[in-house]
Amino acid sequence: MDTTAQIKNDLISRIKESEDLTFLKALQTIIDSSEKALYQLSTGQENSISIGRAQIKNGQFSLNEKVISEMKEWLEKK
Repeated sequence: MDTTAQIKNDLISRIKESEDLTFLKALQTIIDSSEKALYQLSTGQENSISIGRAQIKNGQFSLNEKVISEMKEWLEKK
């Protein structure tokens, strides 16, 4: 029985060796469609992303460095 790692390595080798554009495009389509299934979002998640994007567009965000600095200050006071 093949392990996941063996299957992956075999596929990688076969893809690297292939010059068949139709075959490679078909594989790309399969992979792309399987990834889309992994990232199906609920309506609530899509709304949250839209809100977040709007906040970023309007400058309503903090830089990571600033947040880390504020957290360090807060922790030092504890």
